[in-house]
Formats: sequence, C-alpha cells, structure tokens
Amino acid sequence: MFKRFSKDDVSSSSQVKSSVQRGFRAKLLEQFPNSEPYLEDILPKKGNVTIAKCKDRVSLICCDGVPLFFQQRDGHIFPTLRILHKYPNMMPTMRVDKGAISFVMNGANIMCQGFTSKGGRIDTPLEAGAAVCILAEGKKVALAVGQTTMSTADIQSVNKGIGVDNLHYLGDGLFGTKELD
Repeated sequence: MFKRFSKDDVSSSSQVKSSVQRGFRAKLLEQFPNSEPYLEDILPKKGNVTIAKCKDRVSLICCDGVPLFFQQRDGHIFPTLRILHKYPNMMPTMRVDKGAISFVMNGANIMCQGFTSKGGRIDTPLEAGAAVCILAEGKKVALAVGQTTMSTADIQSVNKGIGVDNLHYLGDGLFGTKELD
C-alpha cells in the first residue's frame, strides 16, 4: 500500500475539530483497548491533529505533522510502525519465521505457512479482517502491520494461501516519512 509513498501523494490536509478527535480516540480505544494507558501520549487532546488525504482513498491521521495512524476508506484504523515501536503491546501480534522476513520487507503478503512453521507463532485468536502487528522470529521490533484475510483458526487448519495482507512494513514509503509538513 505504501511501497512508493512520498509526501507528494498527499492531496489535501485538514485540521480536525475536537469532536472529530474525540470520536477518533473512542474508535481507537474500541479497536485497540490495550492502548488506553498511553493514548494521551500518542494523541494528546491539545495536539494539532490533522487528516491527510492520499491516493487510493487512504487517510493519514497526523499529530503535529507526524503520521501516527492510517485508514483505508472507512475501514480499520492501523497504527504506523513508528507508533508500534514505541508502544508494542497496543495491538494483537503474530510472528513469522525467519524465512518470511525478506519477503515481508519487500511488501509481500504473508502466507499461512509463515505462521504455522517452527519459528512462527499465533498468540491470540482473531477473526478475519482483524488488524495485526507482525513480528519476526529472533527480532524485537515490529516488522509490519497487516490485516488478517482469514481467522487464526483457519490459518492454522487450512495452512495454505495468504494469511495476512501486508499493509505497511519497515522500509516502505510511509516508514521513511517522518513529517508531512
């Protein structure tokens, strides 16, 4: 999604009202209940929150010009990897084996076998369409952010096909963008 992303892909940016910001915070807490202890640090009530509209109907939620979250159309909200590196427990995680790391770093979707092999791990039962943080075997920081294409039970039982759509990964254009201003 963000493989060749740059600041030029932002078509417009607008500051949000405090009521919209409250709604966004409520949606974040609903989607990521583990983020409650540090939500004020991530998205301060007095911060300058803007929404940047990009190509492919993607919106970036920024605070003081720094992209913190992204949303495609009106779907799930996903944190950027910079936020996940600071607050790694805010969303459910899945771990891929060492063999999948190079493919994920090139933007490939993650196959079921990457989670069910010896180095892979699925900790939390999730439904299809859930937002998930992708960790790598032997690494401490998040490798990617994705969305499950099937439930974790199906990933383990079927063990074929794409298990997670890779939406944002280390080294893509969004990860390289520190500020939009």
